[in-house]
Amino acid sequence: MLPSQVPAEILLRCRDILGTDIRSVQPVSGGDINQAFRLEAPTGSFFLKTNTGPQAGRMFGTEAAGLGLLASAGALRTPAVLGFGETPQGAFLLLEFIETGFRPPVFWEKFGTGLAHLHRSSAEKFGLGHDNFIGSLPQSNSQHDTWASFYIHERLLPQLDLAKQSNRLQSADFQDFEILFKKLPDLCPAEPPALTHGDLWSGNFLCSTAGQPVLIDPAVSYAHREMDLAMSRLFGGFERPFYRSYEAAWPLAPGFEQRLPVYQLYYLLVHVNLFGGGYVGSVRSALGQLI
Repeated sequence: MLPSQVPAEILLRCRDILGTDIRSVQPVSGGDINQAFRLEAPTGSFFLKTNTGPQAGRMFGTEAAGLGLLASAGALRTPAVLGFGETPQGAFLLLEFIETGFRPPVFWEKFGTGLAHLHRSSAEKFGLGHDNFIGSLPQSNSQHDTWASFYIHERLLPQLDLAKQSNRLQSADFQDFEILFKKLPDLCPAEPPALTHGDLWSGNFLCSTAGQPVLIDPAVSYAHREMDLAMSRLFGGFERPFYRSYEAAWPLAPGFEQRLPVYQLYYLLVHVNLFGGGYVGSVRSALGQLI
């Protein structure tokens, strides 16, 4: 019998998408936001995410679009999107199931080189044609001609507004951000918009059984390419060959170490708004390094 955690309507939709019966459903790890399951069918294994939240349908739709955009760059593998939608019992996203394996010695080199090639995909403006999400938080992607304008108005200010509503930051913090906004145009090197994963921490990639890096759970936009690298440095989990191979494929402008707090501020603010005041000290420390 199939487990009751997966609503019957969603299983029926998945069966229709796959064109075959579903033999078994097993809960698997899928993060803090969604429920996740492995579906077994005569045609193979599939990965199912479900969520009953009011914005779940939009979340899964934009995740599917982000995976498709990353895949279209042809630089790094992503799970194939098989279908998504909403039912009266919740929303769902059905993906290819990626069997994971051990990372071979060349894994990090492949990953770093692939990310540099992904970042070569560009657009005329910073942003994206639609908004999406980072975690469960809405992420605005209105398009801007300059990185500084995009970063201030579509990344930092929305998170600061959320933090203000929850009283997690003080008036002095907002004053410090105003100082940063005036300095921001001179802090980051001028580069074309780059297609970025947008939430590149160690929980958002896999290693396939063939030793390939696989990107999952994106929050894509055309942003400054250093955003992905800064996020990868925030919580660790990426080895030195990753960065060496990235630099070999596309060197960074001098001074990246000093610019890290600029980009990490966004992700720290996201964590303040998702997980609480424990990250406020990190926000203030990053700000202090910049102003």
